[in-house]
Amino acid sequence: MHLLTQFLDLGLLDSMFLKLFSTKRLNLFTRTLHFGGKHFKHPNLEDITFNSISVLLTQRKWNPLDKILSSSSNVTHSLVNRVLFEFRYSPELVLGFYNRVREQKGFSFSLDSVCIMIHVMISCKRYDDALDLMSRLMQTTGYSHLEVLEGLWNSYDDQVSCPDVFDALVRACALLGGDANCAYEVIVKLRLEKDFDVSVHAWNNFLNRLLKSNEVNRFWRKYGEMIAYGYVENVYTMNLVIHALCKEMLLDEAISVFYRMLKGGIYPNVVTFNMIINGACKVGDVGLGLKLFRKMGMLSMGFVMPNSVTFNCLINGYCKLGDLNTAENLKDEMQALGIEPNLRTYGSLVDGYLRKGFTDEAFRLCSHMVDNGFIPNNVIYNSIIHWLYFEGDVTTASILLSHMIKTNVCFDKFTNSILVKGLSRNGFLNEALGYHKWLVGKNLVDKDRFLENILVYYLFRSGNDSVSKVKQVLDDMVDRGLTLDIVTYGTMIDAFSKLGSISSAVRVYDDMIKTGKKPNLVIYNSIVDGLSKNVSIDVAEIMVDELRKLSLLDVVTLNSLLNGYCANWKVNEALNLFSQMQEDGKLVNRVTYNILINFVCKFGSIQEAKELMEMMVSQGLTLDSITYTILLTNASKKMSAEELIELHDNLVVKGVIPDSQTYDEIVGPLIGKESFDL
Repeated sequence: MHLLTQFLDLGLLDSMFLKLFSTKRLNLFTRTLHFGGKHFKHPNLEDITFNSISVLLTQRKWNPLDKILSSSSNVTHSLVNRVLFEFRYSPELVLGFYNRVREQKGFSFSLDSVCIMIHVMISCKRYDDALDLMSRLMQTTGYSHLEVLEGLWNSYDDQVSCPDVFDALVRACALLGGDANCAYEVIVKLRLEKDFDVSVHAWNNFLNRLLKSNEVNRFWRKYGEMIAYGYVENVYTMNLVIHALCKEMLLDEAISVFYRMLKGGIYPNVVTFNMIINGACKVGDVGLGLKLFRKMGMLSMGFVMPNSVTFNCLINGYCKLGDLNTAENLKDEMQALGIEPNLRTYGSLVDGYLRKGFTDEAFRLCSHMVDNGFIPNNVIYNSIIHWLYFEGDVTTASILLSHMIKTNVCFDKFTNSILVKGLSRNGFLNEALGYHKWLVGKNLVDKDRFLENILVYYLFRSGNDSVSKVKQVLDDMVDRGLTLDIVTYGTMIDAFSKLGSISSAVRVYDDMIKTGKKPNLVIYNSIVDGLSKNVSIDVAEIMVDELRKLSLLDVVTLNSLLNGYCANWKVNEALNLFSQMQEDGKLVNRVTYNILINFVCKFGSIQEAKELMEMMVSQGLTLDSITYTILLTNASKKMSAEELIELHDNLVVKGVIPDSQTYDEIVGPLIGKESFDL
């Protein structure tokens, strides 16, 4: 009776235990592969070998173990499986055994053995080792992700395995790179064929892979699918949603999701805050980022504090805006909290000073950075060299490039593009072509045609035998198996249009259409501009009408046509077009007014030009140095000295920074100053 009672109690406990598991996962726990379950009356060779290996493993006697394993007749797949199962709770010993077997010549693990090993690693929470094993199966051994899935499913044992192994496989697929199809196929096959749902963590890994691959549209579809299956989002899911919205510059929607998290009891972490702060900085609303930064503690109930990423996002944002004082204050605040500046901090500040033209201050900061133990990386070098080339300081840029080589700082694709562009824009085209040729010889040029497009652009601008050199670059592209892209075609069309060779521009356009490339608005605008400037205004009108039907017009298109009317003295057409543009405020900008101001000045109508200037200001458009030059140059032929000075003062009051050359030639002599102090 006592034994019967125990038996019934055990049965009751067993039924209670099974209720803890969902129906979908129950089959995984009720399947048992008895790896070591056979018993023999008389020990055979495998039993003897197994017992010897077990003793040596337990005692960690590796040399004698290697001698046993070195005999290929001793090592069989069933023996390996038995050892893995026997030492399933000792991951270090299992790994030691597995690695020694792997080193033996003439033996290769079966899929079943590796899958048992993966189960052991997952159950012991050795996730990195498990991911490494999965990666080897798919990348080195050549098994597909679905074959690995079948292997894991068939080798599942409740004494060795846990369901996390399938989450790990999804993660391994996501980490392999490329597209995310492998991870998704594992999820779908488990759900549809095995009646098993992976956890929300696996979905997060898959969705994260989509975002890293810039498949944002697909991300939203699969995210909706996940929600439809009834999954409950966690903080990592919500962070991915916010990240996707910030990628699309939908900051308001991202903030809305943030507040939905708070209302739903999902507490944000520092990554959540950093993504929204970074998103705000990217859209230029650094003030919003700073406001959220100040409220991090309050919104997170005191659980989240800013880290170096938080500060770096804000520092970079203020540097891009040119507000270096605030950026420096944030660096000081960062240090006061015990968070030391890193390379990104210094890199943002160096770039910020260079953007403002403070080269000496940027170099001082680099010295300070080195004194603090940081070695400048290629990002910082790239930034400095870019701005040196921009200022025309080719000598210092070359010295820094040499220093990069001496200190073993690797050139990357950005260094190469900066070097090619910097040399080209400063007139060293032969050197740029030579460097590009060297890169091609070393197979260091990406197939994105970026460097080639830079060379084509600047070769056309050089004007010296440019067409023949452009042909050489294009022929080289074809020899390397590259086709011209839309940027290459657009660059050539724009160049020919500006050179007045409309027939050549049209020929390039025709070639582009024949290759199946679809022109964009930039290309159409180049053609309209070329036609308008080269006494083909009637053809330009026809093209603009066609673009209007296709809803492809923008202010650049209409400004080109307006400039063409003015250049061809078509007064009525110019005024009618200007009226049409005014009907939609988006189709009038500062360039529009400068064209008209210049046009009426040619008629000697300075007063009408001043009225246009006032109209421009009333519409919230900023006057620039071009407006200043047009008005002062033409007014100097009509106005007295007092009137010219008054006009100059009026423009300065309206916020115009005078063109220094115009000032020196016209206004300076009238008021006794040799140059304008910028």
